[in-house]
Amino acid sequence: MKKTLVLGATDNPARYAYRAVHQLKQHGHEVVPVGIRKGQVAGLDIRNDRPAAEAVDTVTLYVGPQNQPGWYDYILDLNPKRIIFNPGTENPELEKLAQQRGIETEEACTLVMLSVGQY
Repeated sequence: MKKTLVLGATDNPARYAYRAVHQLKQHGHEVVPVGIRKGQVAGLDIRNDRPAAEAVDTVTLYVGPQNQPGWYDYILDLNPKRIIFNPGTENPELEKLAQQRGIETEEACTLVMLSVGQY
């Protein structure tokens, strides 16, 4: 299973990031929820620091491009295998930086990928 860091995690059930954490766990993936506010989602504490996570396969973004630059170094230093840019998070600048480091990027929806078995 793929260790996934969900950036933009929230305890608000109306948000896609909330659903993503639940779905990832239900599919057996290890999840590291990171958000701007403390809380809990799917029984996991939402980290609002920048936790040192090892062996991250995927970073899935739920943070808009205007709020991503402060996260660039953190995301890239995790050296994930891939970054998923969910709808509304597309960012050509971060995609280029990631690709220059050999990190795969996808403009896709984590929830759809999970539901069709292509995660």
